[in-house]
Amino acid sequence: MKIGLISLGCPKNLVDSEVMLGLAQNAGHDLTNDPTAADVLVVNTCAFIDSAKQESIDTILEMAQHKKEGACRRLIVTGCLAERYRDELKAQIPEIDAVLGTGEVPEIVGAIAGPPSRHGRFGEPGSGSVAPLRFFGAHDAPGTQHSAQAPSTQHSARSTLPTYIYDADTPRLLATPRHYAYVKIAEGCDYKCAFCIIPTLRGQYRSRPADSILTEARALAARGVKELLLISQDTTFYGIDQRERGALARLLRQLNTVDGLEWIRLLYLYPTTIDEDTLATIAECDKLCKYIDLPLQHASNAVLKRMKRPGTRQSYDQLLGRIRQRVPGVALRTTFIVGFPGETDADMQELSAFVGDHAFDHIGVFTYSHEEGTSAFELNDDVPARVKKARRSSVMGLQKRLVSKRQRARVGERARMVIDGPSPDHDLVLKGRLSSQAPDIDASVYLTDCDPSSFRPGDFIEVAITGNREYDLIARPLA
Repeated sequence: MKIGLISLGCPKNLVDSEVMLGLAQNAGHDLTNDPTAADVLVVNTCAFIDSAKQESIDTILEMAQHKKEGACRRLIVTGCLAERYRDELKAQIPEIDAVLGTGEVPEIVGAIAGPPSRHGRFGEPGSGSVAPLRFFGAHDAPGTQHSAQAPSTQHSARSTLPTYIYDADTPRLLATPRHYAYVKIAEGCDYKCAFCIIPTLRGQYRSRPADSILTEARALAARGVKELLLISQDTTFYGIDQRERGALARLLRQLNTVDGLEWIRLLYLYPTTIDEDTLATIAECDKLCKYIDLPLQHASNAVLKRMKRPGTRQSYDQLLGRIRQRVPGVALRTTFIVGFPGETDADMQELSAFVGDHAFDHIGVFTYSHEEGTSAFELNDDVPARVKKARRSSVMGLQKRLVSKRQRARVGERARMVIDGPSPDHDLVLKGRLSSQAPDIDASVYLTDCDPSSFRPGDFIEVAITGNREYDLIARPLA
């Protein structure tokens, strides 16, 4: 059968999608990017915040249409939304034939080959019509419905937490460009952050064996992968669940010896588990990108306490200073949440001052999403949506001004960049990144004054920086 898969959400979810594609292909199925030609459509969903849930629902409904208009005979929903709302999805969208949670990734082959849904094909007798779903909003009185973002106020996940994690022997079909790949070194999370549902959806933290990760890294390098992006819910917690002190630093030093790799990048570090051994390893190993992604979420002590986050503004100041001292030239990325319950104008002033003090290379700012199943859901969601949006715009505007000024100061520098491919805006311009830039989430480098046919995706070249466009840099190749 022809299988089409749509992957939503974060890189951790993308790895699950790649595993499902590999399992399907290994079982003899063909893959297609055309949903109208697919016999089976799979939507791997995200459910982290309101907008992600809505995107997932919209995509499921869109794919359900192909059971009427295309070749599709089975619709499978997987991932975090499936883990969180499996009963509601089955009840409200009868065109769904199978629902697999985050711990049921290996069951995709059986779901593809499973018996027809009792609901029949889209539009046939016995199937339900796809009407727009009606959801509860956080501010609605009971019984009041409108088009919001939560399938229900009830959590219908399984009573047991997921335990699955793939290994080096698991079939996997990369969905990224050939020259880089994500490697999930652990799954799950043991933290209890007030705003986060991930521990419920992904289970307890569990590290992969180092040998399995190394085997996978060598296999990826042999296939032409030049950049590894190591991911988990908390990458610096790696090995701690197994009582293996210093496990991450040892793993990184071993990965640094893998032939064929050029860059190794760490994503999703945590302020309480980034230790001296890890910082020393990043500073000393030539293939490790001097890049630290450290989601801090806020800088006001009062907000951090309500978020149930570790640390304070003062401890974060010390940590960032220590990182810059131990890893000269480091690029720092972080994320913040604005509009958390009880957040005041004074809290926002403290956050803005923090951003101004630390010259982050990259930041992401999210507006708080009031999620059932989290401890913050018991708080009054008292920051209006328009205020959340304005606060986000304020922080991002500040960051844009700060970064634009620093980028202009880089004109004339020499740097090493990787070519990712052609620019979507101009046929004679190539797009790529420096070691200080992660794919998809950070700014890019645009290579001009060159013959694009002379370069291929995955090429590493020396360039001179000639200008900038706000966050992005412009460069030319050096002979």
